[in-house]
Amino acid sequence: MTFETEDRAALRQSVRDLLAKHSDSAAVRKAIASPDGFDTTLWSRLVEQIGVAALAIPEEFDGVGASLAETHVVLEELGRTLTPSPMFGSAVLAAQVLLLSGDTEACARLLPHIAAGEVVAVCWASESGWTTEGVTASGDSLTGTAHYVLGGDVATTLLVLASDGDAVVLFEVDPDADGVERRRVPTMDPTRSLSQVSFTAVAGRRLSSPADLVERLTTVALVALSAEQVGAAQAVLDLTVEYAKNRKQFGRVIGSFQALKHRMADMYALVETARSMSYAAALSQDPQDAYAAKIYCSEAFEQVAAEAIQLHGGIAITWEHDAQLYFKRAHGTAQLFGRPHEYLGAVAH
Repeated sequence: MTFETEDRAALRQSVRDLLAKHSDSAAVRKAIASPDGFDTTLWSRLVEQIGVAALAIPEEFDGVGASLAETHVVLEELGRTLTPSPMFGSAVLAAQVLLLSGDTEACARLLPHIAAGEVVAVCWASESGWTTEGVTASGDSLTGTAHYVLGGDVATTLLVLASDGDAVVLFEVDPDADGVERRRVPTMDPTRSLSQVSFTAVAGRRLSSPADLVERLTTVALVALSAEQVGAAQAVLDLTVEYAKNRKQFGRVIGSFQALKHRMADMYALVETARSMSYAAALSQDPQDAYAAKIYCSEAFEQVAAEAIQLHGGIAITWEHDAQLYFKRAHGTAQLFGRPHEYLGAVAH
């Protein structure tokens, strides 16, 4: 099955054109220094002009009724420009955990707000590497800490996956409720803000929680992450090739040296293989494909970003150059939702 259909190609071009106008390097750097950690005006444009937040939400909940493959296209383009946005945490993870829960009342109440661009965060205390401490449920009360929450500090609603004995249960929590504490935490990657959310005997609303909710949400998260990684890896490869075409040494552009051609060819092979694995996982939404994409795309992006640093020379590690931002994004995404080696056992079986 071909991933790049005519409709997805048109969606990709629309997102790319909008980001080219409003999310260049200077805009990204301004966004990461803003109070929300992203450009709210750009997010509004993406939501209103293209409808990115509504893509994978069914029409009955004010969505577009497209598939996760369409959100994959958007995430890939956002990864290409390192654009900070609530797309991943809210429009993908929060929307999908509601749909996967099968709780029609919660979907009808919350999904229209997500489709309209409102930020909803998922506080996930799972074994997949998101947290170092868990959130536990006692009746309708939550206690514990969720780390590395996407958009947790600015969300208007918190969806919390908590441990209740041997089960994992889903709660809806008001972020302004007594006992909720939120703070943004320092990260290696300045283009993605992460938060710590703590709960001290906080009352929440229990939502439906199928037994396979965590596994299915993990699959969605890993596939979506691979889309960002592929877009960013392609961008840093393009950045390196362009630099090699213009940088001169010993009276020749460095891209003419055979050794450097080989290194850039290896980078290209890594990116294209990662793209194939990411697209395959996006189409299948199979856990095994998702695990494989997480492993390969993480390692490929790290290798490509490291090569970019080497081929750019000393300038690449300065704050003024974008190569260091891609390098940090590569290492940040490799750790998100668990490190690659944590999924090797699952793939082997």
